[in-house]
Amino acid sequence: MSHQDLHAQGLRRNSVYLHQALQWLLAGVDCSGVQFRKDCSWTALWLVSAAFLWAWSNESTQSERFFCAQRLVRELQGDDAKVTTSIQAFMKRLLRWTRQLIDTLTLAFRWRMERDLPQHWRMFGYVVFGMDGSCIQLPRTQSNGQHYSTTKAKKKKRNRRKKPNDRAADRKSQLPQMWLTTLFHVGLHLPWNWRIGPSDSSERAHALEMLDSLPSGSLLCGDAGFVGYEFLKTIREKHCELLVRVGSNITLLKHLGYVRESAGTVYVWPDKAARTSQLPLVFRYVVVQDPRSAMHLIVSVTNPRRLSDAQAAQLYRARWGIEVFYRHLKQTFGRRKLLSHRADHAQVKLEWSLIALWGMGLYASSE
Repeated sequence: MSHQDLHAQGLRRNSVYLHQALQWLLAGVDCSGVQFRKDCSWTALWLVSAAFLWAWSNESTQSERFFCAQRLVRELQGDDAKVTTSIQAFMKRLLRWTRQLIDTLTLAFRWRMERDLPQHWRMFGYVVFGMDGSCIQLPRTQSNGQHYSTTKAKKKKRNRRKKPNDRAADRKSQLPQMWLTTLFHVGLHLPWNWRIGPSDSSERAHALEMLDSLPSGSLLCGDAGFVGYEFLKTIREKHCELLVRVGSNITLLKHLGYVRESAGTVYVWPDKAARTSQLPLVFRYVVVQDPRSAMHLIVSVTNPRRLSDAQAAQLYRARWGIEVFYRHLKQTFGRRKLLSHRADHAQVKLEWSLIALWGMGLYASSE
């Protein structure tokens, strides 16, 4: 036997590593609540594996991605593979079980993040999450338009009397887009939770929906869009700390004497809240001088011994990881525009793209 043949005996095919990665990701995942018909050759775990492979595939169409995923599943199962089905049956199963499977995988991934990567779980004593939103484009179809066009665009569509000059603007406004709001673990550079809605969805409302998923000792970090008295008040009532950039869209007050003040003490207390006898919100004002401009931040941790100005600035800069995550989703994963003509298929595809990217990042971080 030649030296090259001896060397080849020690090599493993890519499918072996792929199988290893899938086994690692699905270890401890309980899919017992997902039950198929007795004559179905698929199991819940093989459906999840196929969905991961479908999302990871870089083929140009959904059908090609599915057939690629099915071939890989057969390869991984071996000679006893019986997972032959059509893309229609595959999508039907995903439409039925995606919500339950995604919730199960989400809980498993969060647990592994805290257990397997403890050195990056906290930053300066806090579990830090970035929050931000981004748009995903969709084909202009009736189904996508009904579910993901803006409320304003839907009203315009119902009103048939349009001026000629408004037609181009109307066509642009009626372009269906999904709005994705994500909570992103800053220390681990991995997603934590997300919400999907039409392009005119409120990212602040999405963020409030996800508060119950946060662990104790969390700190939320956001840009200037995540302000407003009611929003900030709700987060503080949930015992979460806040670090947000502020601009001209919010008024900060000083010297109210509501608490024992220091040099950086500021208050968020709009007139409407004051007239209804609501209490002012207390923050610490931090100015970070970057080479190009100054960043103006407010942080709910008023004691600088618990979080210094320099540490607050470092946390806000680290929040940029969520922008990198969106870049991976849109460019590396090719999800800037989804190919689905049906709104429910688009939702399923984005959900599995997000959980598959999360799984890829989690496995890479562990390795």
